[in-house]
Amino acid sequence: MTARTARSQPPPSGSGPYFVLRDVNLVDEFQRSWLRAQLGPETDAADLEARYFRLRSVRAVALEVLGERRAKLLGDPLKVTVDGVVTMDLQENLRGIERQIEQMRQTPAPDGPDEEDEGDDVMGVTWLVPARRYR
Repeated sequence: MTARTARSQPPPSGSGPYFVLRDVNLVDEFQRSWLRAQLGPETDAADLEARYFRLRSVRAVALEVLGERRAKLLGDPLKVTVDGVVTMDLQENLRGIERQIEQMRQTPAPDGPDEEDEGDDVMGVTWLVPARRYR
C-alpha cells in the first residue's frame, strides 16, 4: 500500500496534528487485474479502490458490483416487444450475471480466503495410547 500524506489546512482548534491521505492505492496490480478480468476492462479503478477500502476484500468488491448490475437489470423490464419492429430480451443477461455471481463465490480470490471461509477449517486432536501398559 502506498500513500502520500500532506497537510492541506490548519488543524481544528484544540486538536493535534493530522494527516490527509492522497493517492492511496489499496488494491495491488494483481488484484486490480483480477477484478478487471471478472468485471470487464471498462470498470472504473477509482470506484474499485473506494469499494475495497470499505469492504477489505476483492471478492466482496466483485460480488457487490455484480449484485448492483443484477439489481439494475431487475429494476427494468426484462422483455420488451414492439410489434413488428423490435424485441429486446434481457433474461439471458440476468441468468449470465447470476451464474457469474455463483462462480465468483466458489473460485478463490487473489486476496486469500474470506472471513466466512475461515470457520470451515477444523483441527482434529488424537491421543495416542499404548495397547499394553508396561510397568
